[in-house]
This record gives sequence, structure tokens and C-alpha cells, in this order.
Amino acid sequence: MSAISAKLVKELREKTGAGMMDCKKALQESNCKMEEAIVKLRQKGLASADKKNSRATTEGLIESYIHTGNKCKYLFSFNCETDFVARRSEFQNLAKDIAMQIASSSDVKFVSIKDIPEEFVKNEQAIELGKSDLDKKPPEIKEKIIAGRIEKRLKEMSLLDQPFIKNNDITIEELIKERISLLGENIQVKRFHKYVLGEVTE
Repeated sequence: MSAISAKLVKELREKTGAGMMDCKKALQESNCKMEEAIVKLRQKGLASADKKNSRATTEGLIESYIHTGNKCKYLFSFNCETDFVARRSEFQNLAKDIAMQIASSSDVKFVSIKDIPEEFVKNEQAIELGKSDLDKKPPEIKEKIIAGRIEKRLKEMSLLDQPFIKNNDITIEELIKERISLLGENIQVKRFHKYVLGEVTE
């Protein structure tokens, strides 16, 4: 797998919507021949996760995770298309994994980057612009550095961009896509909330 370029994996993912590890394996099995890799993914039912993303998800479950000491609790809404899939062990185990992921990711505040308010992004940009280490940088270089730092910061706050705690080679988004391919239904994390003992809420 180490001989397979990231560029080739990305290209296959864009064409099929399959998870990164599935793409790597398909490319390895097909000696990096793109069309053969696509066929292998289709045969395994792994090539259509992205196409399911627009389908309505009105079933699912509310999953919770209580941190050690019972002083912090996490709740999140995990949705799929049918009650049949919601009852499957694969779906329920995925929900538990994501609940633990949320609990272990203290910086995560949003489901995805698109949920982060524009006001927050502009504020982060202003902070970066004011940092002294950029004072002597040319404008075009400064712009690239700031863009890179902002992207990194937003990914740190996005659940879907987190490396999966049980397999750092894939993100939570890729993990969900793999389960979409397996279960044949759209799966989405709708929202989550953290409750801390003694915390004052407005």
C-alpha cells in the first residue's frame, strides 16, 4: 500500500465516493489500474456513498456517552433512512464509536466546517493577521500562511474532520462513508451537545 500515491487514492475517491482505505485496497488489488479498481469497488457496493448524501434521514437514535466520574455527558443525534438500519448492530456500534470520539475531542464544537459561523472565521482571520511572526512576510505568502492556519483551526473544531480514535488513517467522515456503503443508506450526525457538571448555561 505504501507504493500507492495519495494522488491516485484521491482520484479514485472522487470518482467513487468510497472510503480511503477501501480505495487503497482496491488499487493494490488492481495493480493501480483505475478502471479495474472502480469495478472492484462497485462489486463490493462501496462506490456510491456520496450519491446517498442527499437522501432524507428521519430515523436513527439518540446516543449518549458519560465520561469517567459522571461529571460530563455527551448526547448526539445519529440518523439514517429507515428503522431497519437503525436497529442493526453495525449502525449502533458506529453510534457508540462516534459518541466516544466526541468525548475524546475537546476542541470539537461543530459537526462539520460548514456549520462554523462566518463571524467566528472572520475573527480567527483577524487574530492571525495581528500576529507578529507574519509582519515581514510578503502579502501573498502571508495570505497562504493565514489560510493554512485557519483551515487547520477549523478542522480541529469539526467532528467529521477528526482522525478516528480507533484508526488514525481515516477521518470520521470517511468512517461514516464506509458504513453508508456497507448499510446502503445515508447516515448523518445531526447535532451533539456536551453537558458538564456545574457548568452555567445561558
